[in-house]
Amino acid sequence: MGFDILALIVPIILILVVVVIFLSFVPLGLWISAISAGVKVSIFSLVGMRLRRVRADKIIRPLIKAQKAGMNVNANQLESHLLSGGRVDNVVDALIAAHRANLDLSFERAAAIDLAGRNVFEAVRMSVTPKIIETPWISAVAIDGIEVKVIAKVTVRANLGRLVGGAGEETIIARVGEGIVTTVGSSQSHKSVLENPDLISRTVLAKGLDSGTAFEILSIDIADVDIGRNIGAHLQIQQAEADKQIAQAKAEERRATAIAMEQEMKAEVERMKAKVVEAEAQVPMAMADALRSGNLGVMDYYKFQNVQADTKMKTNFADTDLTGVLHKEPPKDQK
Repeated sequence: MGFDILALIVPIILILVVVVIFLSFVPLGLWISAISAGVKVSIFSLVGMRLRRVRADKIIRPLIKAQKAGMNVNANQLESHLLSGGRVDNVVDALIAAHRANLDLSFERAAAIDLAGRNVFEAVRMSVTPKIIETPWISAVAIDGIEVKVIAKVTVRANLGRLVGGAGEETIIARVGEGIVTTVGSSQSHKSVLENPDLISRTVLAKGLDSGTAFEILSIDIADVDIGRNIGAHLQIQQAEADKQIAQAKAEERRATAIAMEQEMKAEVERMKAKVVEAEAQVPMAMADALRSGNLGVMDYYKFQNVQADTKMKTNFADTDLTGVLHKEPPKDQK
């Protein structure tokens, strides 16, 4: 009796183990959902995804969505894109949106755009509904030296054919800024820019700024124009200040040179005075030698003394004014 019960329980346990193993490899609920949606997926395909460590729900659910939308996409394409690191659900949504909008977008191109790091679904939406890119304040200077600040709004549409390898929004903003600076910089006066802001739009559009980018520029509208600083006057003030400093430096250099020359002349005068004093000191010694050698007599010496006294007297008369007061330099302690 016990043997018969054991023989009955063992097969049941084995069957349960087999069922558990089968369900661990095969997402039965997902397979039933696919079959009910009309998507032909075999049990062996789901087992293969399990063995390749691919989450079946990331393949089956987008596949069901694509089949319901009438897209010709198979599980192998989706699995290959998922193994490449792509976003399968995003690609399928983009294909459905492009199909609804009558845009020519194949699975291969959508997968390439997704693998390039761009949001392919947003690109499709931008192709249908253009996007407005607003530039920051762009400063430019007209020929008259007045700064003009401009904000532009660029209406762009995604170009699905250039999304792979095409430049992004930053390039569009940079090129528009370059066009604004060129247009304002070539204007004779800032008033002409204020009077005709559409001149900026026409000039920028004529440059073909969307070449090599992932977008197609539809229009460029000038949102705001403002007047900034008088750059020309500011530069002239700075130049005048620089010229002033240069002139002051040169004047200080000439002054220092003149002072140095004055000091040199004073030193030269003192040196000449020292030579005169030295020469005068030699006169008594020369006279003494002349007396000793007989070249100068005593009477000659007395005549020389009389000449000196007479010269001193005449000098004193010259220093005396009509009132008879002798003008002499007061002593240093009375100054």
